[in-house]
Amino acid sequence: MIVRISGEGQYEIDDAHTAQLNEIDNAVVTAVEAGDEQTFSSEWAKLLDYVRTNGTETAEDELATSDLILPPADITFAEAGEEFTGEGLIPD
Repeated sequence: MIVRISGEGQYEIDDAHTAQLNEIDNAVVTAVEAGDEQTFSSEWAKLLDYVRTNGTETAEDELATSDLILPPADITFAEAGEEFTGEGLIPD
């Protein structure tokens, strides 16, 4: 799976990580829906770190279609309210 972090780059991550990514994504959605900015910030950082740690950054000159596009790392809580709803970024 190719995951793009907007404004940062693309990471190739094994499909075996999908369940964990989905779990963290769901925690982000829950925090946003609860209006819990502190938990959102923590879980959002955790999601980005998970992609960076478990993925391999693709070469800048490599063109690959992203399977998942994450908002930029500096997304605000207000902006997150528009992005993280329902099933979140990673559908169940």
